Amino acid sequence: MELMAVYENLYDRFGPQHWWPKHEGSARPGFDPRFEVMVGAILTQNTAWTNVEKAIANLYAADCLDAKAIASVDGSRLKDMIRPAGYFNQKAKKLKILASADVVEPTRRSLLSMWGIGRETADSILLYAFNEPIFVVDAYTRRLLALLGRHDLAEADYDVIRNFFELNLPRDTNLYNEFHALIVAWAKAA
Repeated sequence: MELMAVYENLYDRFGPQHWWPKHEGSARPGFDPRFEVMVGAILTQNTAWTNVEKAIANLYAADCLDAKAIASVDGSRLKDMIRPAGYFNQKAKKLKILASADVVEPTRRSLLSMWGIGRETADSILLYAFNEPIFVVDAYTRRLLALLGRHDLAEADYDVIRNFFELNLPRDTNLYNEFHALIVAWAKAA
C-alpha cells in the first residue's frame, strides 16, 4: 500500500482541511492558540467537534481559555462551561491537571504521565500545538486501514500503526496534520 497515493486520493476528493493550528488571523485574541489546541484535544475525547467548539466558546466568553484561568476557576463553574463536550466531570479534572502542568515544551512521555491523557490525545497535542512530526491514530485510521485490506494493521497496537505511517511517509508535520484531517473527512462522508 502506497500511503502517499492514499493521501493524494483523499486530498483530491476532499481538498485541504486546514485543521489546527489556527491559521494566521483566526486565533482568538488574547489567548495562546497552543493552549486552545491542548484544551480542544482533551475536550474532543469521545465527543463530536461541534460540541467541543461550544465548550471552547464558553471558556473564551468567560475569559477562561488559558492555564492560569482554568487552574483558578471554581471546578463547578468549569464543568458548566465545558458541559457541551460531555464527560464534563472527567474533562474538568483533566483540564485542571493540564493547567497546573508545565507544558511549555512537552514530551510524549510527560503528556502520557498526566491522568486522562492517552496516546491519541498526547500525539494530537504534539502534532497540532507543538508542530512535532508525529502521526495521530484514531478509530477512523483503523477503519481506513481495514478498507485498504490491512486488517493486520487495523487491529494492531496504536504505536504499531503510528510507526507504520511515520516510516512510510515523509517526516513532515504539515503532511501528518492534513492526512489525519483527510482521514476524518473521509470517515464522516462514508
